[in-house]
Amino acid sequence: MTNTPIVNQRAIAALKNLFVADSLAMPLHWFYRTSDIFKAFPGGISTFSDAPAQHPSSIMSLHSTSQGGRKKTETGTKQKEIIGDVILKGKREFWDVPNIHYHHLMKAGDNTLNAHCARIVMCSLHENGGCYDSGIFLRRYIEFMTSDIPKHNDTYAESYHRGFFDNLEKGKPSNQCGAKTHDTASIGGLVTIAPIVISERLLGTPLDEVQQKCKEHLMLTHPDEKLAAICEHYVSLIDKLLFRTDDE
Repeated sequence: MTNTPIVNQRAIAALKNLFVADSLAMPLHWFYRTSDIFKAFPGGISTFSDAPAQHPSSIMSLHSTSQGGRKKTETGTKQKEIIGDVILKGKREFWDVPNIHYHHLMKAGDNTLNAHCARIVMCSLHENGGCYDSGIFLRRYIEFMTSDIPKHNDTYAESYHRGFFDNLEKGKPSNQCGAKTHDTASIGGLVTIAPIVISERLLGTPLDEVQQKCKEHLMLTHPDEKLAAICEHYVSLIDKLLFRTDDE
């Protein structure tokens, strides 16, 4: 595969639009009824918008703040809170409020936490000459998420973030902290994949090797074999879009 001007333009557009689309979608994340979308945004979304104050389907108040998954009955000594003490510092107070938006107080054009994680992957690729290295990614991910001065303004962290840092706090090696919950096989796991595919393929890394690297990356945070199988097809799709001929 040759990196023609059109291929490079597609790569740049894909990565830029990852962040544009994330910002556009942010106010409507986890809206499950189209009627609720048009009630909150008459005519639908046509530009960047703030997160609404209220969310009609929010169940953030039911999610655990100490581990992945939903809340469980606390017994014995109170354990360290992952939300507030380890990650999302300063945001714990919003998690027990019914119908609060998952991205509470985020402004028009802001990116969500998962898009920031895609940026972390991009930075780790840049640090290593375009090649993916799980150690560099994990170091940057942990530093970003646990910063005393938050480096993003999202209020919500999906189950996989909470599970990962719960395991890290328990002393597990960072490359073994991926947690399994009821929603491990979620689309959030695919957000960080595209930068790896694009960077590695532009360097000439064979597609099968890129698929393997992406699955290994996925397992760091989303250890699920079914999702890994979907990831393999997703990598192939990105590759075909990147290197398609003009008439395809």
